[in-house]
Amino acid sequence: MLNPNLDEIQLTKDDYERYSRHLILPEVGMEGQKRLKAASVLCIGTGGLGSPLLLYLAAAGIGRIGIVDFDVVDTSNLQRQVIHGTSWVGKPKIESAKNRIHEINPYCQVDLYETRLSSENALDIIKPYDIVVDGTDNFPTRYLVNDACVLLDKPNVYGSIFRFEGQATVFNYEGGPNYRDLYPEPPPPGMVPSCAEGGVLGILPGIIGVIQATETVKIITKQGNTLSGRLLLYNALEMKFRELKLRPNPIRPVIEKLIDYEQFCGIPQAKAEEAKQQMEIAEMTVKELKELLDGGAKDFVLLDVRNPHEYDIAKIPGSVLVPLPDIENGDGVAKVKEILNGHRLIAHCKMGGRSAKALGILKEAGIVGTNVKGGITAWSREVDPSVPEY
Repeated sequence: MLNPNLDEIQLTKDDYERYSRHLILPEVGMEGQKRLKAASVLCIGTGGLGSPLLLYLAAAGIGRIGIVDFDVVDTSNLQRQVIHGTSWVGKPKIESAKNRIHEINPYCQVDLYETRLSSENALDIIKPYDIVVDGTDNFPTRYLVNDACVLLDKPNVYGSIFRFEGQATVFNYEGGPNYRDLYPEPPPPGMVPSCAEGGVLGILPGIIGVIQATETVKIITKQGNTLSGRLLLYNALEMKFRELKLRPNPIRPVIEKLIDYEQFCGIPQAKAEEAKQQMEIAEMTVKELKELLDGGAKDFVLLDVRNPHEYDIAKIPGSVLVPLPDIENGDGVAKVKEILNGHRLIAHCKMGGRSAKALGILKEAGIVGTNVKGGITAWSREVDPSVPEY
């Protein structure tokens, strides 16, 4: 409760010892620690951002924490999702998170929601909590969380990360702006790469997640100035913080109900267009490619459209690198024509999406090719396990 009856909240002997460093802070003290114990916080996601903020919220003494996630722990998560451990690979993230939280603070009530947050369940899940912390990594869920918080009048502590940069703020707090004031419309699907496509410095979500945890504690204890109305931007490479002012947009649409956020963000339309393009482009499996290579066929060029640093990690023998960005800006098209020299074209990327896009561009330039379904990931899994999977 953000305004609890503090006379009803009692600290135990263990609380006094556990939170002694809080209790001697004048800005926290007995009153602040009671507020933390009475508070309930819902965290959407237990990934890069959710991991550090859950650890620190539990350690701070939040009485009730809810976690929404439907994913399982993957080895690739461990580079940044520090709440999970190797022994939890293949198991539900929410169970892993709960186990770690209770190692830090066995007195914290942890509610688990092993489900995808949707327009059908968001209001019911969010309603019992005082504050929502958004640790998601996709636009449909961010808009969903924002709109649900607006409808329920809940503070929304926001963070996002990509490569070496992150941002954080507090939405929908004390009349301040919400997510739609920062991003009135979502970007076109595929314009902003995911961390799986673009990468992320493993330390970065720790910094942004801790900022989110700090803002949450400040809201609960009613101390300091929150980031409401301010967007904090962080660049890890430059080790610089910048701040932008945010204000409510007086002409923004009124949020009256939850909508279909996949549709709002253009996901179905993009998938339909992608499926249409893929239908127009011939495909082959990695096993069929292996047969061609083993058979010594010389009538084709195997084009790799990934980025150079990905090519350094793993490559299919005999492939030639022409990155997709070069094909998109036109320089790569001429290079591909030169490389082909009358041979047929077979293209691949990490999982098949970028190579399909490249072949679509090349087709407009009169170059027809075949896409390797599943890309080098499928090659690693089905043909040659010695090729690193990343």
